[in-house]
Amino acid sequence: MKKILVFISLALMYSCTNSSEDDLIDSNALPNTVTYNDNVKSIIDNNCIQCHSNPAINGASVPLLTYTNVKSAVQNNNLISKINGTGPGGLMPFGGPKLPQSLIDLVIKWESDGFIEN
Repeated sequence: MKKILVFISLALMYSCTNSSEDDLIDSNALPNTVTYNDNVKSIIDNNCIQCHSNPAINGASVPLLTYTNVKSAVQNNNLISKINGTGPGGLMPFGGPKLPQSLIDLVIKWESDGFIEN
């Protein structure tokens, strides 16, 4: 009986390992194409427009209410590096926790997909 318990314990312990961190990454997590209306707008609405309204408040430098505003912020105001916490002016959203990496990755993919609106 003792040998069976040891065998079961070892089997369970080794069955929970992985050989690579790549096994832990869901390569299907991002959509094939990221668009502003389907993916990015909700991120901005839920995390940014509290300060980045029109007019911007609490020290925010630009409004982020429209597609054009957000696209311009990515191209000209370091939006991606700010939400990554590596840009000038500190981590955004200001005073809050860093956005989940999955949301940041959507914004990055939106840029690389060519800033598709719809």
